[in-house]
Amino acid sequence: MLSPDVGSATTQHTTVLETLFHSALLFPTIAIANTMQPSMFLFLHMGIMASSADQLRPGFYAETCPIAESVVRNVIFKAMVNDPRSAASVMRFQFHDCFVNGCDASMLLDDTPDMLGEKLSLSNINSLRSYEVIDEAKQELEKRCPNVVSCADIIIMAARDAVFLSGGPNWELKLGRKDSLTASQEDANSIMPSPRANATALIKLFNQFNLSVQDLVALSGSHSIGNGRCFSIVFRLYNQSGTGKPDPAMDPDYRLKLEQLCPAGGDGNVTGDLDGTPKVFDNQYFKDLVNGSGFLNSDQSLYSGDERSRKYVEKYSRDEGVFFEDFVEGMVKMGDFQSGRPGEVRKNCRVVNGDK
Repeated sequence: MLSPDVGSATTQHTTVLETLFHSALLFPTIAIANTMQPSMFLFLHMGIMASSADQLRPGFYAETCPIAESVVRNVIFKAMVNDPRSAASVMRFQFHDCFVNGCDASMLLDDTPDMLGEKLSLSNINSLRSYEVIDEAKQELEKRCPNVVSCADIIIMAARDAVFLSGGPNWELKLGRKDSLTASQEDANSIMPSPRANATALIKLFNQFNLSVQDLVALSGSHSIGNGRCFSIVFRLYNQSGTGKPDPAMDPDYRLKLEQLCPAGGDGNVTGDLDGTPKVFDNQYFKDLVNGSGFLNSDQSLYSGDERSRKYVEKYSRDEGVFFEDFVEGMVKMGDFQSGRPGEVRKNCRVVNGDK
């Protein structure tokens, strides 16, 4: 179960993708049943003020670029056929972008002589990948609708599509974001949590963004797809909390598998599956946490480390439909994060307009 992901798409995987893709073309904006409407809210964190999201709305590009969402979904589909791991990568872009100064595509900016961007921040370096997928979507949209669709909105579209094309829920998006004029490696370092974080710290962090414990656990279900590096878990295997011993919350059989994958002193860049079905967006992630088979400390702690989050892990492990509903609600809330700063629609997601 835990082996380095080689990124090859099987015939079965491709067939499932094609079925989901064509159904999405027929019903592109179906929202899952009973999803709560997102409320507009203000949040204040680290001196960054967020404005209300009232300028965001469904159908924002209906007149200026009606093919926007289908173009992005087609690019994500092709990327997933070529490399199934790209689904998890582009989905997590929304998290790494929106938590740092709002959903403004700041994380896509390359460094300049005057600015250290977010790509080399502690949470992104050697972790985030598939930036070229967003580049491709932007290039296609610039051919068809020049200077219209923001990179920030492409991130939101791509995240939704990666979830749906992996077997998860589909939902209607509110669009209309602008791209930031700058990025901050310092802000990314100070805000984004570590995979070593525990549930208590994560609850506190999410509360600063007006996100509930339910939101935290549901959004952590993003780890239903993808892989993690040995670098992120070796302390759990050999020196949890400085004890020189493994994490006692870990299932012994699962720990033995991880020790074979990630031996002490081994290659920290070797990857393992985040749950038992790493290419399918489902509730297996929560079942694994209940069984003590969470890959990351930050994941397992949601069940083993805090009663406030444990009840949601248990609920989602029993009811996938409820997980899907709460995940969508959390993604929409997160998509409302904005800094209130001036922005633009970048022609190239990697540079501010006017820069070479």
